[in-house]
Amino acid sequence: MLGGHGAMRDMMGRDRLQTRDLGNTLARFAQYFRPYWPVLLLVAVVVIVSTWTQVTAPDLTGQAVDCYLTPSTTGALASFPGAEQASAAAQSNCWLAGSNETSDLTHRFFQIVISALNIPVPRAGNASPLSNAERLAGLGGLVLMLVALYVAGALLNGFMFYAMTWAGQRVLRAMRTDLFKHFHRLSMSYYAEHEAGDLMSRITNDTETIGQAVNFALISVISGALLLVWISYNMLVRSVPFALISLVAVPAMIAATWWFSSQARKAFRKARQEIGNVNAELQESIAAVREVQAFNRAEENIENFKVANAANRDANIKAVSYTAALNPTLEALGYLALALVTVTGGLVLLSGGTLFGTTVSLGLVITFLSYVQRFNQPIQQISVLWSNLQNAIAGGERIFNLLDVKPDIVDKPGARPMPQIKGAVSFENVRAAYKKDEPVLKGISFRAEPGQTIAIVGPTGAGKTTIINLIPRFYDVTGGAVTIDGIDVRDVTLESLRSQIGIVLQDTFLFSASVMENIRYGRPEATDEEVIAAAKLARADTFIERLPDQYNTVLGERGSGLSQGQRQLLSIARAALANPRILILDEATSSVDTRTERLIQKALEDLLRGRTSFVIAHRLSTIRNADQVLVLKDGEIIERGKHDELLAARGFYYTLYMSQFQGQAAPAGAGNGARPGPNGVAPAPRLQASAG
Repeated sequence: MLGGHGAMRDMMGRDRLQTRDLGNTLARFAQYFRPYWPVLLLVAVVVIVSTWTQVTAPDLTGQAVDCYLTPSTTGALASFPGAEQASAAAQSNCWLAGSNETSDLTHRFFQIVISALNIPVPRAGNASPLSNAERLAGLGGLVLMLVALYVAGALLNGFMFYAMTWAGQRVLRAMRTDLFKHFHRLSMSYYAEHEAGDLMSRITNDTETIGQAVNFALISVISGALLLVWISYNMLVRSVPFALISLVAVPAMIAATWWFSSQARKAFRKARQEIGNVNAELQESIAAVREVQAFNRAEENIENFKVANAANRDANIKAVSYTAALNPTLEALGYLALALVTVTGGLVLLSGGTLFGTTVSLGLVITFLSYVQRFNQPIQQISVLWSNLQNAIAGGERIFNLLDVKPDIVDKPGARPMPQIKGAVSFENVRAAYKKDEPVLKGISFRAEPGQTIAIVGPTGAGKTTIINLIPRFYDVTGGAVTIDGIDVRDVTLESLRSQIGIVLQDTFLFSASVMENIRYGRPEATDEEVIAAAKLARADTFIERLPDQYNTVLGERGSGLSQGQRQLLSIARAALANPRILILDEATSSVDTRTERLIQKALEDLLRGRTSFVIAHRLSTIRNADQVLVLKDGEIIERGKHDELLAARGFYYTLYMSQFQGQAAPAGAGNGARPGPNGVAPAPRLQASAG
C-alpha cells in the first residue's frame, strides 16, 4: 500500500514531466541495468510468485467454506429455503476433493499438497461424509496453508523490494558518477549559459525521482497490474456473470482516480511554485541578514515571508483536499461493488437457483468478495505511482540529454602532450566571441617572453578576462592563434597544458577541508614539508600558525572564518606549490588591512619572479613592476608599454589612472604613482577597473 495520505500526497506532488523520446530513454536505462540482469530476472520471478499468493488466498478461503463449513451446517439449516441446493452447490464447487476434475494448475497443486499431508477432504457424491473431527482437522490444515501463503507473500514482497533497491541504488551510483565526471569535462561556456541550480537538480532531484521509481513505484505498478489481470482472469473463469457484477464499479473508480489525480497534480504544481517562493524569500533573508539588520528591515522581511508562507499554505490545503477525497471515493465505490456481490449472491443462494447457468455457493460468494477487496487496492496505487514513473522517465531523459552534451573544448585527434613550457606566449591576431556576431576580442596581438609579467588593464567588458581564459583553453579562439613556445594550444592535450599553468582568481575558493589540504590542492602528491614551504613563500605561515590546529585546522564553507586577505594568501600558496611555468593572476579588488596588503604584495612579487605571468591588475605596484602593460578597450589593445611610458603619453591609460588616484598620485612624470604611507611605505593603491 501507499502508506497513507502522506505518501500519496508526495507522489502526486511531483510535476509530471513530459517525455519526448520514450524508446531511447528506456534503452539508455536498460544499458545501466544490464549488469544486474540476473537480479532483475529473479525479481520478475518473485513478482509472479508473490502475486500468485495474493490471488490464491481468496480461493482457499472459499474452499474452507464450501468443503468444510457448509456441509457441517446442512442439518442445522435444513429448514431454511434453498439449504439443500446450497449444500449441493458447495459440494459441486469443492475442487479440493481429489475426484473433482480440474484443469487449473493451482487447484491441482493444492490437491497434491493436501493428499501428501493426508488432510481429510470430502469426496464426490458425499458417499462417506466427513466426521466433525475430520472436518475440523481439514479446516485446520487449510488455515495453516493460508497462513503459509500470507507469510510467504510477505517475505517475497520484502525480498522483492530489497533486491530492486539493491540493483537500483547501484544504477543510481553509476548515473551520479557519470554525471559528476561529465560536469568536469564540460566547457566553461556551458556553465556560463546554465544555472548551477539546474545542474545540481539533475544530480540530486532527478536521480532521486528515478530512485523512488526504481525502488518502489516500478515494482508496485507491475505487481499491481499483474494482480488486476490475474484476479480478473480468475473471476471470469469462476463465473462470467458474477465477474461482470463484481467489476461494475471499476469504470467509475478509474474515472474518479483520473479526475482527482489530475486536479491534485495541478494544485501541487502551484504548491511547488509557492514553496519555491518561500525558499527564495528565506534564502535571500538569511544571505542578506547583515544588510537586513543594518537597514532595520527585519519587520518588512518578516511580513513578506508571512505572505509567501500563507500562499504556500493555501495552495497545499487545496491540493491535500483532492488527495484526501480520492481515498474515500474509491472506498465508497469499492463498498458498492461488495454490496452488489453480497446481494446478488445472497438472492441466488436463497432462491436455490443459478446465476445465468453458474452454480453459486456460499464459498463462491466469499471468494468473489475477497477478489473485489483485493481488486480495489491496486487501482489507486497504480494511478498515483504511474505519474511517478513518468517523472522518472522524464528525469532520466533530462540526465541523458545532459550526458549527451558535447564539450566545446576537447583534445583534437592526434593531440600531443605539451612539452616542458619555457614561457614564451604569443597572441597572433586573436579574435574571440562568446556568442555569434558579438565579438569580444578583435584582432589582439602581443608577445610575452619567458619570465615577463604582462599587466592587463581596462574598463569593464574590455576583454581582460577573455584573454586569460584563452591561454589554458577554457575557451577557443574564433580566429588567429594562441601559442606557447611556438606551439598552438589547440594542438596539445588539455591535461598537459593546464598542468603547467597556475591560476589565482580574484574570487578565492577554499574547500571545507583543512588548511593543509586546501594548499595541497595545487599539487596533490606534495609532501607536508612542501606545503609548509609554499605557505612560507606566500607569507601565509604567520596566520596559519595562530589557528587552533595550525595546518590541520578545518576551514568552513568557502573559507569562512578567514579574512579576505588570508584567503588570498592561501590561494597564492596553492599556486606556489603547483610551481607553474605560466601564472595567471586576477588580482582581488577588495580592501585589506595595510599589513596584510604588504604581505600579499611581497608574496605576489616572489610568486611572479621567474614565471611568465598575466595579471588583470588592480594594484598600482603590480602595474609599475610589469614588463608590459596592455590597455584594452572594446576588445582591442589601444595602448601598450611600461607604466611610466603610458603615463607620459597622456592617453586613455593616463585618464583611467588619474580618475582613480587624483590627489594621491604624483603628476605624470613622478614615477612612484602614490604617496608614501606610514614609515614611508606606499599602501599600494588599486586601479579599480573590474575584470572584463
